[in-house]
Amino acid sequence: MNRNIVSVFIYLIIGLAAIGLVSQLFTNTASFFTSIFTMLGVGIAVFAVIYFIFLRKRTPSSDMKKYKQAVKQSKAKYKTKAKSTKQMHSQPLPIKKKATKRASHLRVIDGNKHKRKNRASF
Repeated sequence: MNRNIVSVFIYLIIGLAAIGLVSQLFTNTASFFTSIFTMLGVGIAVFAVIYFIFLRKRTPSSDMKKYKQAVKQSKAKYKTKAKSTKQMHSQPLPIKKKATKRASHLRVIDGNKHKRKNRASF
């Protein structure tokens, strides 16, 4: 029952606001449009300030930059051109060249496996 009273109260306020807007539109049109444009201008100004101060200066993290670079390299590596079946039958198969491998950026670090402790000499 409490919920019904609240919803009726909210509908009553919305209805009165609509009646007030319509009456001001017909009785004082210039002031109505001035207030509407002022509210829009203030809203746009607040949004612009928030956007340029907080949202625009966020730079993507270095991990995201590395991920995007990896995706770009992967797309370039596995790029295939789709050909229609007519083109495939009319042209001879091209001879594939063996791609040269780039040197790996990883290297093996020699460990100390040959220097195991003598467990009998504790």
